[in-house]
Amino acid sequence: MATENEDLQTLANLYGVQTSYRDAMGNHVEAKPESLLGVLRALEAQVDSMADIPEALRARREELAERVIEPVVVAWDGHAREIDLRLGDRPEAAGGSLACHLDLEGGERRGWVLDLDSLPQGGGGVRRLVLPEPLPLGYHRLRLEIGGHSHASLVIAAPSCAYEDRRSLWGVFLPLYSLRTGKSWGAGDFADLETLAEWTAGLGGGVVATLPLLAAFLDEPCEPSPYAPASRMFWNELYIDPRRLPEMGDSATARRLLESPDLLHEIDAVQAAPQVDYPRLMALKRRVLEELAHRFFSHPSERLAEYEDFIKQKTDLDLYAAFRAVGDRRGETWQSWPERLREGKLAPADYDEEDKRYYLWTQWAADQQMRAMATEARRRGPGLYLDLPLGVHGSAFDVWRHPHLFAEGAAAGAPPDSFFTKGQSWGFPPLRPDRQREHGYDHLIACLRHHLESAGMLRIDHVMQLHRLFWIPQGMEAKDGVYVRYPADELYAVLTLESQRHQAMIVGENLGTVPPEVYEAMERHAILGMYVVQYELQPGQPLREPPAVSAASLNTHDMPTFRAYWEGRDTAVLRELGFFDDQQAHAELERRAAIRRAIESELTADPARSADATYDAALFRLLEYLAASPARLVLINLEDLWRELEPQNVPGTHTERPNWRRKARLSFEEFSRKPEVLNALRRVDELRRGR
Repeated sequence: MATENEDLQTLANLYGVQTSYRDAMGNHVEAKPESLLGVLRALEAQVDSMADIPEALRARREELAERVIEPVVVAWDGHAREIDLRLGDRPEAAGGSLACHLDLEGGERRGWVLDLDSLPQGGGGVRRLVLPEPLPLGYHRLRLEIGGHSHASLVIAAPSCAYEDRRSLWGVFLPLYSLRTGKSWGAGDFADLETLAEWTAGLGGGVVATLPLLAAFLDEPCEPSPYAPASRMFWNELYIDPRRLPEMGDSATARRLLESPDLLHEIDAVQAAPQVDYPRLMALKRRVLEELAHRFFSHPSERLAEYEDFIKQKTDLDLYAAFRAVGDRRGETWQSWPERLREGKLAPADYDEEDKRYYLWTQWAADQQMRAMATEARRRGPGLYLDLPLGVHGSAFDVWRHPHLFAEGAAAGAPPDSFFTKGQSWGFPPLRPDRQREHGYDHLIACLRHHLESAGMLRIDHVMQLHRLFWIPQGMEAKDGVYVRYPADELYAVLTLESQRHQAMIVGENLGTVPPEVYEAMERHAILGMYVVQYELQPGQPLREPPAVSAASLNTHDMPTFRAYWEGRDTAVLRELGFFDDQQAHAELERRAAIRRAIESELTADPARSADATYDAALFRLLEYLAASPARLVLINLEDLWRELEPQNVPGTHTERPNWRRKARLSFEEFSRKPEVLNALRRVDELRRGR
């Protein structure tokens, strides 16, 4: 007879919850019973205590037994594997017929009837169905009728591999908020990104990478992190350049406002600040955008039909605009709204119509500027390298709109490793794998399409999420989390299908605790991995060559700049934050010194070389190494080229550091003419072309 703990583990497995895992150091970690119970509750299992397990186990088994066919089936390259029909001892399974109806995405309907006895049998009352012919790529609906009962499944006919561009590519990276030009308002905008893309293309580069550009809360709450957006389906209107909108030429009032001494003084102030003042800048830009929106709606033009068509086609946009307008009026997150509003029942009396129109119109304006820029960038190479974050802010529109998809009572994070010894809690609710399947991945598809309509390359944050995600039950510490499994085959199918349809390459952020199956699946589906020099450098060991299927760089936005890494400056920060004790900090400094000596030993000897010149020579050598490598993409962090010391983000901190706010020390006009910047990029281009 099974013990109580064995029943708990069985129940966890039936919900896709791992009862153990191997950590980054290779240690076997068993999940605590209270952690399993907490995650099971987040998955809506009825388990308040261990005493509830027998009944919850019985209910889960009955629930799964009722599922004749899985809610999603994958047909790789149009060929479905045998589809299991779990008929058990149902009366209809004893002879009779099976009617199959397949509605293809393109509108065609196929149908056929089979004798149930003709289907191959598996164990436990399973019959195996094979679709009679290859399917066109797409999302198809399969409906089965057996003995008067109907059962449905989504069939994803997907290509085995994501879109591939086999050229030796290179590009540059800089967060858009950090980019400064002479025309900026205190943060970069879409016009500035276009300027950077044109300059990069002029040097031979085909890629410009930046951080997520998604809608954000920039008043109350103010959350500047691009990895905690207000939605993964809409753009951040902060990045619109009002001066390039057609309505600016039509509105004398908007032009007067833009030229007024008060507004110009405010723009000068946010331009001069070393950090982005998001609330102040957004308030300034909104004054101008509201005037332009007012002009658009009060003087309808031939553009009105284009606007209306966009509103109709953009999933959930009308509801998003109303949601943001309610937030503007109430000045609080949706969790504090009255019950009717929390449940998604909004009425025109709940918000100001002008506010709703503002959010509708700015999404259209942002989409127009984004697509125009992306189209031009694609003519010169893959173009924009965008970033899809793992989650959204806990008060995001996506959570309010689709509460069934998110696990209330848990937070996503990562287990302890050698750096974050207590683990990490990222604070946002994880998506539920079961609910995503039941709803045909419609939310994921919408998020991907929003990005892929503009991106030539898309980075998937924490690509391990396609296989499993670390869930931390509410009220527990990060180290007490457990892994929840995700249907990897189905998620890769959505990803490869959307990638091929949009002719966009996919990069998976595979840094951290990565199980072997993740690498295998990425290779199988032509998803590029990430190769980061600062992860790879080890004393006394030669630098591993970047794989051909990788995007290679010196660092990432979550790491110290290369100059700070070179000098070991980040170790003091890690010591201050408690990630290192004195002994660990000293050991890390010694390790960095050994790495530095090894690289310097390969440079041409020059006793008169200054510290800056030594860094430049080492940097140049490493960039040459990457550029000459088989890596599909080499990405250069522009800030490394002018010896920047301050990071854009210090992981594990929030308000303790000015994360996601620091502007680039050099403006575009300054760095685009700087000899050391130009020389490095021209050398990278030369080596890439020679491959």
